Amino acid sequence: MTEKQLIDNIKSGREEAFKQLFDTYYLQLTIYANKYVSDLDQSRELVQDLFVRLYEKRNKLDIHTSLKAHLYQSVRNSCINLIKQKQMQSGHHDNIKYLNSGNDMDTTDKVLESELEHHIFQALDFLPEQCRKIFEMNRFSGLKNQEIADKLDISKRTVETQISKALKILRSKLSNYLNVILLFLFTFFNN
Repeated sequence: MTEKQLIDNIKSGREEAFKQLFDTYYLQLTIYANKYVSDLDQSRELVQDLFVRLYEKRNKLDIHTSLKAHLYQSVRNSCINLIKQKQMQSGHHDNIKYLNSGNDMDTTDKVLESELEHHIFQALDFLPEQCRKIFEMNRFSGLKNQEIADKLDISKRTVETQISKALKILRSKLSNYLNVILLFLFTFFNN
């Protein structure tokens, strides 16, 4: 039977023609698919799906190349689609895992950071006004002791004394929150 006759017989619904097509190409196409997907069961399923689609659309069958070339091209396209689908699923899965793990850490970090900042700012309220101003200029604005002294028209020694006084008061006020501070620092430095 010629290829054209085989196609015509398949189009007209002759099951022996379809069986001949299946027997001739199934094993070859499965081996071909396996070169792409490296999974014999998946390769068999792809080829079987191809034959099912071919049978379902047999009366609309329109092949412009050889039947063999058409079958191989169809299997190749199915393999490529499957690979893309798996890569997309894997990518989504990896992204979800990454985002979930990142969000858990980010949320924990933000909660700890917020809690720590809250306690620090509460403790700062206990500092005398001049002491607080000097401490904030040093720690939050990053100014050196001499720069603070020049800006406030005071001695450098006064700035050092006020910073030391501020740290002593903050230590006593934040001693109850030492665990939170240590946990925050541990989390911060391990990221």
